[in-house]
Amino acid sequence: MNQDVHQGAGEDRPEERGTPVGRRVFLGTLALGAIGVVAAPPLQRGLEGFLGSAAGKDPTGLTGLLPNGGGFRYYSVASSVPRKNAGTYRLRVDGLVDHPATYTLADLRGLPQTRMVRDVQCVTGWRVPDTPFEGVRLSRLLDAAGVRPTARAVRFTCFDGTYSESLTLAQARRDDVLVALRMRDEDLGHSHGGPVRLYVAPMYFYKSAKWLSGITVTDEVRPGYWEERGYDVDAWVGRSNGRDDEPTS
Repeated sequence: MNQDVHQGAGEDRPEERGTPVGRRVFLGTLALGAIGVVAAPPLQRGLEGFLGSAAGKDPTGLTGLLPNGGGFRYYSVASSVPRKNAGTYRLRVDGLVDHPATYTLADLRGLPQTRMVRDVQCVTGWRVPDTPFEGVRLSRLLDAAGVRPTARAVRFTCFDGTYSESLTLAQARRDDVLVALRMRDEDLGHSHGGPVRLYVAPMYFYKSAKWLSGITVTDEVRPGYWEERGYDVDAWVGRSNGRDDEPTS
């Protein structure tokens, strides 16, 4: 899941392709997450130190699976993610459109913003209630690009170099799908997918791709990173794990 991996502070690094972490590794390390929920911060730091190398790096990528504050658990499918800021961030909109465009962070901030407060729900069972997100409706960017009649879907790519997601065109045009710039009334930090992430409110959180860098309009849905590994393509809350409330369409 491309959800909220913890990264230490540091200077911007050149973009590099991360090493994917397989689903078996991810599922096998959920026990570490359970430990972190009940453990004091020193114990969590000790686990991170155990998993990391002497150089302070984590070649396994497993420290990203430990819980962190605010009710979120932090996952990444790449062992490292470059950092972007207002000077280096770019979002490309292309594919089956008449007007491809590249947006800077300032461009996105200058567009009308939508704020919504919804529960964040992970398919693995954890939930963070009443979480504010704010950003530009994806439909606004699609309308500005001029979607062609043959278009049926939208594919999302990320500057971690690994993660991807897709929505049908109808799903992408929903009012509760954002290109998000803020979360909990603060600018999105790197660990939460900043400076820009996708936010698909009515679906499980793995659809809300972090570190968003590309929006490509296509003629068909292409399964994303986790869908290629067995997750549902249509990830409406309630239909994937049999425990949550049924979605509102």
